[in-house]
Amino acid sequence: MGQYFPVQLAPLNTSASHPDASLDWSQFEPISGIPNYLTSNRIPYTEEYMLSIERGFGNNTVLDASYVGNQAHHLLVLEEANPGNPAQCLFLSNPANLAPGQTPCGPFNESNVFTTAAGQTINGTRGPLGPNFGSDTAETTIGNSNYNSLQVTLRHTSGPLQLLAAYTYSKSLDQSSSLGEEVNPLNPSLSRALSAFDITQNFVVSYSYQLPLERLSHGTNCWTEGWELSGIARFSSGLPVTLINYGDNSLLGAEPNGINNFGIDEPDIAAGSLNLNHNPRNGQPYFNAGLFSDNALGTPGDASRRYFHGPGLENFDMALLKNLRLTESKSLQFRLEAFNVFNHAQFFGPQAVDDNIASATFGEAVSAAPPRLVQAGVKFAF
Repeated sequence: MGQYFPVQLAPLNTSASHPDASLDWSQFEPISGIPNYLTSNRIPYTEEYMLSIERGFGNNTVLDASYVGNQAHHLLVLEEANPGNPAQCLFLSNPANLAPGQTPCGPFNESNVFTTAAGQTINGTRGPLGPNFGSDTAETTIGNSNYNSLQVTLRHTSGPLQLLAAYTYSKSLDQSSSLGEEVNPLNPSLSRALSAFDITQNFVVSYSYQLPLERLSHGTNCWTEGWELSGIARFSSGLPVTLINYGDNSLLGAEPNGINNFGIDEPDIAAGSLNLNHNPRNGQPYFNAGLFSDNALGTPGDASRRYFHGPGLENFDMALLKNLRLTESKSLQFRLEAFNVFNHAQFFGPQAVDDNIASATFGEAVSAAPPRLVQAGVKFAF
């Protein structure tokens, strides 16, 4: 809010029906950064559907193929409740339309008072709440999403080997993946894009193999029994790159306020190839940042919030286990575990690529997952 502390507060019994005319309400104006929950909101709901086919092969293998989808309606999103009028601000940005000495309308000053060349006073370009309010967000249930996927699972058990492989091909769309993402207040459908958590392809294999050391040593004892090799291998597409533009060239005045992380402006994009770099280890930019520029004044930007994915993942975790039975009810397990066992540089995650158009490293891979980690442990079961 616009006030400074300490302030004179209204009595506790002050209300619309019992106003306090003696209080200087101007100390609270303009009221900004205050989210409100609309009384017209509705209860969100989700429709889920799936079709699955399962087939067995022999006694040890089962294949499952499924279509899984859902639609969500009336999701809670943030929307600017008192946006600026871009057309009016554009008019007031021309000095010829203003009285001498006036500051033209522009980004982040939609709440200013302007005097036109004809002598008309305009108390800012915001509405419908008016000049006593700044940038305020409404928590409104106008969001929706949908998810569609093919999910295939293979399970195989054969003697000492247990194998589980799962593959998912999917797509998720929404207008906002969290309350940190505002939707366009003039046309919320312009904010519809890939979900922040969308992963197009994901393939995971987990396995466990009991090592037959007793066969190699031609004998069975406590040193050859109980050895096991297990692991998880994952190959997946990357997470979407969320394009961030902290500017206000849209002249909507949807300013970050601690609830929403950034406004609704997006960059403009020129025709051309993104030239995605599928091997960020080479030190080259991940995508062609030269295609993007600040959005034209009075427009929200023509690039989608998210429409391409960041670097994918190729990761192997492995473990060597030794099970040692002490008594009928007690046992020890020695574990040697390695995560990212081949020490690949994995540029995977929501912050892997610099997505801020104002950043000097915009378009570059700037964050990697942890390197190889090896740990040992002992587990006692009783």
